[in-house]
Amino acid sequence: MVETKAAGKVPAIMVQGTGSNVGKSLIVAGLCRLFANRGLKVRPFKPQNMSNNAAVTADGGEIGRAQALQAMGCRVPLSVHMNPVLLKPETDTGAQVIVQGKRYGTMRAREYGKQKAELLPKVLESFSINASGVDLVIVEGAGSPAEINLRSGDIANMGFAEAADLPVILCADIDRGGVIASVVGTCAVLEENERQRIKGFFINRFRGDPSLFDEGLREIEQRTGWQGVGVVPWFADAAKLPAEDALGLADGFGDGGLKIVVPVISRIANFDDLDPLRLEPGVTLELVQPGTPLPGDADVVLLPGSKSTVGDLAFFRRQGWDIDLKAHHRRGGHILGVCGGYQMLGKIISDPDGIEGSPGTVEGLGYLNVETILTADKSTVAARATHVASGAPVSGYEIHVGRTSGPDCTNPMMRLDDGRSDGAVSADGRVYGTYIHGLFTADAFRTAYLNAFGVRSDLCYDQDIDRILDDLAGHLDNVLDVEAILNIACGAAENA
Repeated sequence: MVETKAAGKVPAIMVQGTGSNVGKSLIVAGLCRLFANRGLKVRPFKPQNMSNNAAVTADGGEIGRAQALQAMGCRVPLSVHMNPVLLKPETDTGAQVIVQGKRYGTMRAREYGKQKAELLPKVLESFSINASGVDLVIVEGAGSPAEINLRSGDIANMGFAEAADLPVILCADIDRGGVIASVVGTCAVLEENERQRIKGFFINRFRGDPSLFDEGLREIEQRTGWQGVGVVPWFADAAKLPAEDALGLADGFGDGGLKIVVPVISRIANFDDLDPLRLEPGVTLELVQPGTPLPGDADVVLLPGSKSTVGDLAFFRRQGWDIDLKAHHRRGGHILGVCGGYQMLGKIISDPDGIEGSPGTVEGLGYLNVETILTADKSTVAARATHVASGAPVSGYEIHVGRTSGPDCTNPMMRLDDGRSDGAVSADGRVYGTYIHGLFTADAFRTAYLNAFGVRSDLCYDQDIDRILDDLAGHLDNVLDVEAILNIACGAAENA
C-alpha cells in the first residue's frame, strides 16, 4: 500500500480503455490539469507503455512521451517513476525494455510475456515513490483489459490495478463505432472480481448532441452495473497536442508556403520533433507514407529519428526515397536529419557489435562527409546548445546509440553549452544534421530557421500547449461527473 500522512493510502484512480487509441492518454492529461487547477498535487502514472516516442527526464532516464504531457498537465517535472516500464519496438516481434528509465535489455515479445510479472515489484516501487506526498494519482492503462490472452502476469491493466488495489473507470471511443458492444463486451470477458473493480465508464469523442446518447448510457449501465460518468464531445484541439503513437499522426498539416516533407520510416521515433511545425501557419507539413514518392515541390525533407537506423535506412531505399531525395537535392532543396536521420545522411554506418542486428557496415546516403559507429553505450541527456548559423538557443535532449565523426563535423550545426560540438553541415549549407531532439520546440531556433526561408513565426509553442491543456481541462469539467470520479478515487483510498 502507498502510505500517506493521514488516511493510509493516496487517492488514485486508473483509466483503462476498451482498446488502443481510444483517447486514454489525453483524457488523463486533461484530468491532471483539471485537478491541478483545483489546487491538488497530482501525478500521472502508467505502469507499462509501448512507444518509440520517448521523453528524457532531468536525470537522463526515459519515459513515454504521453507521460511527459501528463506531467505538464500536473505542472511538475518529469520522473522515471511516472512510467517505470517502457517498451520500445525494434522489430515486429521484439523491443528494447526500459525499466525505471534505464535500459533493461532487448526481448522478443514471447520472452517478455514470460518475464513481465517479474517487473511488478519495480512497478509498485515506482508507484509508491510517485505517489509520495501528493493528493491524487491518475493512472493510465495500456491497450485494453479485454485482451484476456495477455492477462497472465499482466502489469499494465487489471494485474496492476489488483496489485495496487485501485478503482478503474473505462474509456470507450464512440467515433470508431460499436461503442456499446465494446463496453458491454469488455464487461463480458472480465472475471467477476475485475468487473467489480470497474466503478464507472465514459464515452469519448462524441460528435453532435451528446444528449442523443442518453439512452445508450442507460443501456450500458443496465447491462454492466457500472456508473456512466459522462459523454465527452469531440475536442478539436486534441490534434494540436503531441501524439504518442505514429498511428495517431495525420498525413498532413497546414497550408503554409514552406513545405516540409517527412518520410514515415518503419521505426520512426521521437516524432514529437514535428509537433511545433504542425502549429506553424506558414508551414505545410506533409508526412509521406510508405509506397508514396517524396513530392517534387518540397522545400525541406526532414529525416526523423529511428529506433532501428540501419533497418530504416534499408526501408528508406526500398521505397525509392533515396532516388527522390537525390532529385530533391539536385533541385536545390534542403535536407535535415535528426538523430537516426542524421546518421543516415552520412557515408557509412558501422555496427561492429550487432547493436541493431547482425554485425556489419552499411553505406549511408552520402550527403554528409561523416561516419557513424553504433556502440552499446546509450546517450540519454538533456541538451542545451546554440544553433551555429543563427546564434539561437536550443533546449532539447539526446537519446541515441552511436558516435558520429568526420570532416563535416568541423562545421557543426549546434554548439553545446558545455563546449562540445554537435551535428554537421555540408559544404553547400543545404544538408545538416543533429543529435538534438526537440529542437523545434525552442521558439528562438524555430523562428530563426523558418525566417531563413522567408516564413515569419509568432508561435510560443509551450505556452500554446499549456493553453490547450487548460482548454481540455475545462472541456472535461463541463461534461464529466468530476465529483463522482474524485469520490471513486477517494472512496477507494478510505476503504483500503
